[in-house]
Amino acid sequence: MDTVQELIPLAKEMLGQKPKGKLVKLYVLGSVLAFFGIVLGLVETVCAPFTAARRLRDEEATVASLQAALERQALRTQALQEKDKQQEAVQCSRGLSNRQHAS
Repeated sequence: MDTVQELIPLAKEMLGQKPKGKLVKLYVLGSVLAFFGIVLGLVETVCAPFTAARRLRDEEATVASLQAALERQALRTQALQEKDKQQEAVQCSRGLSNRQHAS
């Protein structure tokens, strides 16, 4: 079926041959599904630019949130490292002071 003009003679020919009810139902079902496919394709084509822009914004937002999470995690690890260094310094100074008193 290259053109719609061929569809009308086909329908007239089918009705002229008196096809069985199941065959007519099958052709009608196929035609309805094809029509829905065409409509969905047109809707997808029209809406594609909008959904692409939305996906891009969503991806950028996701990347920004991941970067913020990584920065927070880096700050936490840095703070923990500084806290550990301070605790080690306090322990070392206590040890040195104990040694001085012991000798």
